[in-house]
Amino acid sequence: MTNRVLVYAALPLACLVACARPAAALTNVTSQFQVTATVAGTCTLATTALSFGAYSPSGSILTGSTTVAPTCTTSTPWTLSFNAGATSGGTISQRLMANGAATLKYNLYTTSADTTILGDGTSSSSTLTGTGTGAAQSTTIYGAIPAGQYVTPGSYSDTITATISY
Repeated sequence: MTNRVLVYAALPLACLVACARPAAALTNVTSQFQVTATVAGTCTLATTALSFGAYSPSGSILTGSTTVAPTCTTSTPWTLSFNAGATSGGTISQRLMANGAATLKYNLYTTSADTTILGDGTSSSSTLTGTGTGAAQSTTIYGAIPAGQYVTPGSYSDTITATISY
């Protein structure tokens, strides 16, 4: 029985001696890896309505303006084009607003001088171009309704589609 007590008493002492040994120094191994992503050029386009207000046929040309704001990734080239509008019979060189079957002539221009028609590059029209900066690039669009159009009284409207190509 004494031998058994001695063995049990020696076990904690043996563990203490084995556990007290200094740990071996750790070896570190490193490796590197790359992190990648691909960013595609992209653009969005914000537009606001062009409201001419009240038109008087006996007055002078009625003008107005609005803005379009493309936002494109940095260094992405873009082109803005504008269609002829949704009113039947309208063209890029002579857009029309409608009130039922009645129409009112107007057009869109690149400057307030109303000399260069804004369109899709056809019919002597111009488009707008730029290069993305990562921020909205607000651009003014000018409009004009020629004087002397004695049309049916009422509210006239049209819908223009602006397209950004990049």
